[in-house]
Amino acid sequence: MKNMYFSFITLIVAGVFFAGENCKKNMRVATANATQFDGPYVLYKEDKMIVRYVMEEDGWKIMKSDTVDLLKKSTTAISVATDEPGITFPVLLKAALENEASEYNDVAKQFVVSDIEGNFRFFRKLLQGNGIIDSNYNWTFGNGHLVLTGDFFDRGNQVTEALWLIYSLEEKAKAAGGYVHFVLGNHEIMNMNGDLRYLHPKYRETAMLLGEKYEYLFSEYSELGRWLRTKNIMEKVGDILYAHAGISSQMNKMNVTLQTVNDLARPWYPDSSFKYTDLRVDTIFSDAGPFWYRGYYKTPSPTVMQQIDSTIQKFGVKYIATGHTVVADTISVRYNGKLFNTDVHHAAGKSEGLLIEDGKFFRVNIFGEKFLIKE
Repeated sequence: MKNMYFSFITLIVAGVFFAGENCKKNMRVATANATQFDGPYVLYKEDKMIVRYVMEEDGWKIMKSDTVDLLKKSTTAISVATDEPGITFPVLLKAALENEASEYNDVAKQFVVSDIEGNFRFFRKLLQGNGIIDSNYNWTFGNGHLVLTGDFFDRGNQVTEALWLIYSLEEKAKAAGGYVHFVLGNHEIMNMNGDLRYLHPKYRETAMLLGEKYEYLFSEYSELGRWLRTKNIMEKVGDILYAHAGISSQMNKMNVTLQTVNDLARPWYPDSSFKYTDLRVDTIFSDAGPFWYRGYYKTPSPTVMQQIDSTIQKFGVKYIATGHTVVADTISVRYNGKLFNTDVHHAAGKSEGLLIEDGKFFRVNIFGEKFLIKE
């Protein structure tokens, strides 16, 4: 195996705040007992990377940062906390970022999760309980495809950790012949464009401590921001079309391919003006677009069935899978087995994923128990 130098970040105190005393500024050096409160955030400044953490010790919030030469990016690893005290995992930064393709064929098996919303614990348990990763956060799903259909931001208090886990698994999956797909949802877009109405209070504190607007931490000047901008809003994986919320009749009427939809949407992810220069973009980001549409899960009707059939024909798939709208305590299948809903109440302990193997569809829980829902 080729030797690789991992430059693990040596953190330097940049400043601290003491919780409980009106955020009084002070100076304090972290000890080995300090734990990660949030981060890391990898930010760019000219030819340097600034890696910033917020640490916590005895009620103190301690800001730490290190500056790394951009030329050392691909040999730099950062440490990410988990939901288990004292357990972390390393993330090697990517040498380069590229936009994702829109279609992936010849996929043997898939595992689908949506709407984690910062609940890292249940995300981890689903992946470990179903053989996607091991206890050391290494990929164990072989040539399988992990598909994540959006809304990993907001509400929960371990958003950053979940994002870095997805980021790290991408390269590990590729090395084993598998793949990780991260299809964006409305909450990813909201955080990029500064709509923070569902943000957990922890992240407002982080932004204050770091002296930045929260959306800047996911801007084009950050690694996670650049990475998010490479993601799609719709993808075809095997015989399944994935979109966070669904495909409306208005979207069906647009004369566009999957690639065109993604190309149209990508430049507008961080936009907060809503002054689109193309009516198709206006539809994509509207309530009829794949971020927000809820029409599948209102009163079932022949019209919706026809709409689903139209989408299936238009994009050359057999099935559609969405998140976004909770309709049951479990993953469910609707409309003659053509539509799968993967949004469940993870925060309430009703965490499930969708496993597809050997042409069969199973809902699975954090213990790896499988329940056949379609064959």
